[in-house]
Amino acid sequence: MKVIGFIGASGTGKSHHALDVAYDHHISCIIDDGLLIYQNRIVAGRSAKEETNRMKAVRRAIFLQQEHAQSVKDALDELQPDQLLILGTSKHMIHRICEALGLPEADSYIRIEDVSCPVEIEKARTIRINEGKHIIPVPTMELKPRFRGYLLAPIHSLLTRRNQKAPDFEHSVVRPVFSYYGKLTFSNEMLEHLIIHRLRQIDGLAKVNRLRIDKNRESEGNGLAVFLVVTVYYGENLKKLMSTIKKGLQQDIEYTTGMSFEILKITVRGVVPR
Repeated sequence: MKVIGFIGASGTGKSHHALDVAYDHHISCIIDDGLLIYQNRIVAGRSAKEETNRMKAVRRAIFLQQEHAQSVKDALDELQPDQLLILGTSKHMIHRICEALGLPEADSYIRIEDVSCPVEIEKARTIRINEGKHIIPVPTMELKPRFRGYLLAPIHSLLTRRNQKAPDFEHSVVRPVFSYYGKLTFSNEMLEHLIIHRLRQIDGLAKVNRLRIDKNRESEGNGLAVFLVVTVYYGENLKKLMSTIKKGLQQDIEYTTGMSFEILKITVRGVVPR
């Protein structure tokens, strides 16, 4: 199976353009915000837009729940598509989805800037920020049996279509419950406490000498960059210990905050006896 990533920051119009991109590249299956869409119909998964808060929505979108991921895996095994389009805010998010679903890494990437002009992207951002509206690229009738959020309306055109020769796919506009609550942010102090709490549970780590957290400026999404200077106990397998630290921090940060954990740099300053 060939995986193609469709990347763009949140609210830039990915879901609106997804069906046209899939049509252009002869792709029959799309993964968008927790849903597996096949030929403009939902065949597996659950929409992240059904969740009651943004943290749960992010977990849903990257398939952290095993049962949710398994339902999509089973559907893909049955469909056996040649190509799959996965929507995400960054390459890291596409990687996390592929990892959770046992898929090969993305073969190529398409950016929202490749299929939409700056004016259209800004228009999409304005609609998302001011009105809290989200698009799901399926007909409204597909959502009614399963969607518990506030369903606004079916639409055929919200933004200018890139491929006017493609079929007129119907989309649905929804306003999720979490869009009413405004923006959620986490202080660095809170993130530091979360990281230190996890590190204290890792056997083999003697001391955290320094910890720094930055927003990953290279990321299209809300990625974090974490820099650690540590002291370890003598005799530890450093490769195994670093892997344990990475998995532990990634799990805690992504599950607790909904933010993506994209960069981890660890410097071992010293080795001490137990």
